[in-house]
Order: sequence, then C-alpha cells, then structure tokens
Amino acid sequence: IKRQNIDILNINVAEITDQYMAYVELMESSQFELAAEYLVMAAMLAEIKSKMLLPRQEDLEAEEEDPRMELIRRLQEYERFKNAAAQLDELPRMNRDYHRAVAMPPKLERVTIDPEVDLKEVLISLAQVLRRADMFGSHQINRETLSTREKMSELLVRINDKKFVPLSSLLIREEGRLGVVVTFLAVMELLKGSMIEIVQSEPFAPIHVKAKTLSEQPILSSDFDDDQETDQEAVQ
Repeated sequence: IKRQNIDILNINVAEITDQYMAYVELMESSQFELAAEYLVMAAMLAEIKSKMLLPRQEDLEAEEEDPRMELIRRLQEYERFKNAAAQLDELPRMNRDYHRAVAMPPKLERVTIDPEVDLKEVLISLAQVLRRADMFGSHQINRETLSTREKMSELLVRINDKKFVPLSSLLIREEGRLGVVVTFLAVMELLKGSMIEIVQSEPFAPIHVKAKTLSEQPILSSDFDDDQETDQEAVQ
C-alpha cells in the first residue's frame, strides 16, 4: 500500500489481493510459518473480494458494514506497531550504538616523604622524656636484717619500768613474720638468762613480761654470747 501510495481508506481489494497472493507464493518455498500467517490475510482478502463482487440488497446495504473496514483496521494497527518498532529500534542499544568501556585503574604507589627534623627539636624532646622519667623513677628499699641481740636490748629498754606488759605489745607489725620470730627468740634468750620474768594467769591467757631488777639479773657469760651469735645466724 505504501509502495504504490494507495489511500488505505479507498483500497482496491482485487489489486491488493493479487499482489498479496503472488508474494505468498514466493514465501511458501522457504518460510512456512510466515507463509501461514500470510495465508490468513489472503483468506480475509478473498472474503472481502467476494463480498464486494456479490450483489447486495439496497435495504441491507445501509445496515451492513463495508467489508473493507476490517482490513483497514488491521492495516492501521499493523502500521502503528511497525512505527513503534521503528522508534524502539532508534533508541541507543548496548553493543550496537555504544559499548561498555573496560579500563583497569592505574596502579598508584604512595610515596611517603620523610619529614625534615631539626636537631634542636630532637634535643628538646629528649629533655622532656628525661624529665618524665625522673618523675616516675623508683628505687628498692631492702629490709634491714633483724638481730636477736639488738632485739634483746630493745626489749629490755621497753620493759624497764618494773611493770608487767603484754607480750603481744612487744611485737612490731612493720617487722612482719620475721620480726615475730626474732622477738620470740629474744624473749626466750632473756628468759634463759634470767633477765625477765614471764607470768600467765591461766592456760591460753595472755602472757605478760617484766624485766628483773639488776640485783635479780645474773652476770652474762661467754656461753650466752656464743648462743646469741648462733641464734642470729639461724634467723638470717
């Protein structure tokens, strides 16, 4: 219809049918499915042609629809779909009008530049570190070695008021366990030398200690000195 510039509303059905049938005969040899679709259209054209050739009654002519209108509607619908397909085909298409760019990113190497350091700044930082080190400095204090002889003299001074004192009051907490042992040995040595007096009112009652007077104390012998040195070595 477009090739011969025919008005679609005024179709010569006989001419179009002959041309269409000739085209179908050419298509039958290769594409059967397409030829079948064309045969449907050819049958409709033949029906229209037969209706156009048959005489019609005048009273029914006004009521009946022109048999060519169905063909016209189909051709108009076909033209709309064809135009829509052409418009879709004009849209940009991947791998036809443009292609996806594939590019590997460049390998970047980060170069770190060493900062310039002034010798004066280094010395200032060193001085600050040394000052902080002095703030947190520490030293270890070693505990003095306890002597049984010195503890004996200390006990005699503390109980030299001629009164009984509890044995527990003679212990010094800061001296720890070693101080308790040395104090106990000193008391035993003083008791052995008859330089102190120990009393206990009942079993498991507190023990009290009192120093004897000079007239009551015997003279210390050399054996006593040797025993003191032996006890001191044992404590150490």
